[in-house]
Amino acid sequence: MSDHDQLFSQMNDRSREVFRRVVEGYLDSGEPVGSRSLTRTLSEQVSAATIRNVMQDLEFLGLLDSPHVSAGRIPTQLGLRMFVDGLLEVRDLDENDREKLDATMGSNTQDVGGLLDRVGSALSGVTHGASLVLTPKHEAPLKHVEFVSLSQDKALVVIVFADGHVENRLFTPPPGQTPSSMREAANFLNAFAEGRTLSELQTVMTHEIKRRRQELDSLAAQLVENGIASWSSDTDNSARLIVRGRANLLGEETAEDELERIRELFDDLERKRDIAEFLELTEAGEGVRIFIGSENKLFSLSGSSLVVSPYMNADRKIVGAVGVIGPTRLNYGRIVPIVDYTAQLVGRLITDR
Repeated sequence: MSDHDQLFSQMNDRSREVFRRVVEGYLDSGEPVGSRSLTRTLSEQVSAATIRNVMQDLEFLGLLDSPHVSAGRIPTQLGLRMFVDGLLEVRDLDENDREKLDATMGSNTQDVGGLLDRVGSALSGVTHGASLVLTPKHEAPLKHVEFVSLSQDKALVVIVFADGHVENRLFTPPPGQTPSSMREAANFLNAFAEGRTLSELQTVMTHEIKRRRQELDSLAAQLVENGIASWSSDTDNSARLIVRGRANLLGEETAEDELERIRELFDDLERKRDIAEFLELTEAGEGVRIFIGSENKLFSLSGSSLVVSPYMNADRKIVGAVGVIGPTRLNYGRIVPIVDYTAQLVGRLITDR
C-alpha cells in the first residue's frame, strides 16, 4: 500500500471533497481557501465549524497548510502530489489552444531549430508559464566542413548540414598551424563528409587518419583530430535547450526572494545542469510527467512545478522533451493536455523531417 493510498484510506468522502475543493480553489485563485467559501459549494449542507474540523484533520495528515496571515488553507507539496496523482481531472484540449499550437507547425521552413523555437514561444504564450524544449542531437547528413583560424590558439570548425543547418564549434588547434594545413585538413574531411552524419563521419575519420597518416601532413592530421574531439566532447552536440517566456514567471507581484530563486533556476537551465538527468526522468515512462517543487532537484529551489512530456522520432525512440515551468499552483488540468499535444506535434515534426 503506497503512502498516498494510506492517506486516502484515512479520509472519508466528506474530507476528500473538502480537500479537492481547497486544492482546486487554490489552483484557481492562488489564494488560501477558507471554510466559509466552502460551505457554499459543498455537495452536502454542513456548517463552517464542521469544515474547519475537517481542514484541521487534513492539516494533521500533512495535506494542507495554513499561512500565518490567513484563516484559509493551501495545499502542501504532499497535498498537491496526492491531488495530481488521484483527484486531478484532466480536461480536453481547448480548441483555441490547439489552433495556436497548430499555427506554429504551418511554416514550411526546413530549419528544425527555428521551428522548435517557435513551438517554445507558442507553448509559453498559451500556458502563461515558461516553456522548455529539449531538442534532439542534429543528425542530418553533412554537406561541407570548414576550418577558420581565429588566433594562435583558437579556431572554428564550421559544419554545414545538407538540410541547411549550420553549426560552429570552437577548439584549440595544434601550435604552428598554417593556412595550407587548414586547407588540407578541410579537403581531407570533405572527401568523406558528404552524405554522412556527424557520428558516422567521426567513426570513419578515426580509421582514415590511422590508415593515411603518412600522406597527411602531421599538422593537418592534428587539426582534424582536434576538430573531431571538439564535436564529441561538446555537450551541445547531444541536445539544445530552448527556454521561452521566463518573463511570465516574473510578475509584478513576485517577491524579491522568489525573484532570486527563479533567476537561479534559469541560470541552472542555461548551464544545462541536470538536463541529461532530467531527460532520463522523462524516459522512465511515456506520456506527461508532473514534478512538483523539490521532487526534482533542478526545480526544488525555486519552488516551481514542471509538466513535461518526452517526444519520439520515427523509430519510437525518445529524442527530446517539451514542458511548461510555472508556480506550483499551475492549472494542471489545463496544462497537461497542452503539453501532451505539443509533444505529439513535435514528434510528428521531427519524424516528417
